[in-house]
Amino acid sequence: MIFDVPLGSGDAVLRPLEPWQSGDLLANIDRGREFIGRFIGLADAVTSPETAKTFLMGYAEKAAADTGRIWGIHAGGALVGGVLFRTMDVRNGTAEAGCWLEPSATGRGLITRAVTVIIDWAIRDRGIHRVEWQVSSGNTASIAVATRLGMTRDGVLRSAYAHHGERHDIEIWSVLAPEWTGPPPFGRHTS
Repeated sequence: MIFDVPLGSGDAVLRPLEPWQSGDLLANIDRGREFIGRFIGLADAVTSPETAKTFLMGYAEKAAADTGRIWGIHAGGALVGGVLFRTMDVRNGTAEAGCWLEPSATGRGLITRAVTVIIDWAIRDRGIHRVEWQVSSGNTASIAVATRLGMTRDGVLRSAYAHHGERHDIEIWSVLAPEWTGPPPFGRHTS
């Protein structure tokens, strides 16, 4: 498990996000609900103290079963976003990464740095062979992250995701272990 990994941008750190932090998660989503919810369903799923705790309990169960993980990005003493492995299949060597960030924390490279840390951990420490990134074709910021991570665009699932009454094309991006260029320039931190 990764604890308090500096993200090379001021006081920003990456640390596990656990059920006892459900109030922080709800506050984070509330500060950026409209922005966060433009392309992903997290803002619709976390709407109350109960749903925030349920969401994080689901990831605690995934961590216990070794099928997923979630970390929070903290800056200025507050949770401002997070990264996760929505799915993780260690036996088959695959994982799907994802993220969210409130508007006040954008433009600092926090997502790229945080996802770099978790991909490095998954590939080097857990033996994951393929990390996948699924993104709405309209989410240019998330596509830019995939590009900065050195991922390859594998294809598009046309009209595959219904969100807020609209159908979205989903781009599939990935990086394979042999393609992974290594730890981030701000240092490799693993358990």
